[in-house]
Amino acid sequence: MYKINSGPDTALDTHTHAPQHPNTGLFGKTTLLDWLDTYTFPLEASFSDLQKAQRIYSNFVSRTLSHGTTTCAYYATRHVPATNLLADICLKRGQRALVGRVCMDRLSPEYYRDENIESAVTDSKASIDYIRSIDPNGEIVKPIVTPRFAPSCTDDCLSALGNLAKETDTHIQTHVSENTSEIALVQELFPTSESYTHVYDTASLLTPKTILAHAIHLSPSERALIKQRDAKISHCPASNTALTSGCCPVRELLDEGITVGLGTDVSGGFSPSILEEARHAIWTSRFVAMGTPSASSNLNNSAKLSTEEALYLATRGGAAVVGLSDKIGGFDVGMEFDAQMIRLGSVPKEGEQEGVFGDEGAGGPIDVFGWESMEERIEKWVYSGDDRNCVAVWVRGRLVHQTPRFKA
Repeated sequence: MYKINSGPDTALDTHTHAPQHPNTGLFGKTTLLDWLDTYTFPLEASFSDLQKAQRIYSNFVSRTLSHGTTTCAYYATRHVPATNLLADICLKRGQRALVGRVCMDRLSPEYYRDENIESAVTDSKASIDYIRSIDPNGEIVKPIVTPRFAPSCTDDCLSALGNLAKETDTHIQTHVSENTSEIALVQELFPTSESYTHVYDTASLLTPKTILAHAIHLSPSERALIKQRDAKISHCPASNTALTSGCCPVRELLDEGITVGLGTDVSGGFSPSILEEARHAIWTSRFVAMGTPSASSNLNNSAKLSTEEALYLATRGGAAVVGLSDKIGGFDVGMEFDAQMIRLGSVPKEGEQEGVFGDEGAGGPIDVFGWESMEERIEKWVYSGDDRNCVAVWVRGRLVHQTPRFKA
């Protein structure tokens, strides 16, 4: 077997919805707002059942670890006990996580929303306090204030959550400019605000510790504001395509100095794999290139992301998004050991034992013939690999996932 010992392979998922895991791949022909009512809210509301939450969360954490995800920014539900349970599971399994109780005091169905602003803040604070009680130094699990997105919260609720994040020195995660219908709704609900992004800024929710998911349709002034506030962006290309939300111009964001990582956005996204997102980030950048021809050619080649750049977004970019760039994302001296081991299969030469490649699935879908350079093997893995190639995962030096075929 060919083995690639992970340096750049540590995967960080900067945006996903843990309770939506059972709905992965279910979106039919819906767009964002319809999809929320049809699939998302009914499932999330059922997490008052802790036994159900235990089953789904345990499975999802195991699934993300099997794909090499060492760090994950999780949306939970509005239920404090279930949110705390997710934090417990991440801590026990050893996966770094930011875990947030979702807040919403309007727009969502009456059966699934905060009773009032006070309860949104009180319940969020309860989860923050609990997570810090089980991991006081935040070495594995940290809390994160989580207004679902601007339309689901009133002005006063957003401001109260901004104050909570400031008072508790907590990260923030939410959505921005994912879908044109959503943007129009924000304009209707916040008529005095200059833009979707400005809604968050007015509520003190746009900070260096803020993760904004999607950010597809930002105006130049919004991008400038995000850069000024040093807020971060989670690019979720698979979800953006699945829900026909649009193609995020990531090259423009990067060129303007905005910090970007990758997010799976399950279950808008159809896979818990950050490797899959890296592929889709490359494809999306090429769609942008094909849709914006330059004056001198049929393609705007500057819009395209390279394989190395996509891996950067999945690793060091993601580490910067979650505020851990000084600890993880690479193998610099002094960093903590978060890594995954990738194993590729080899095609046997004439006379060699058959079945060397694909033994117990160890080679996955990748065929290596032996003449490929290391860079070419990595490219084969990026474009064709999956969880069958991920045989072991470490977080802070602890082995947190391994397959039966793993041998240290």
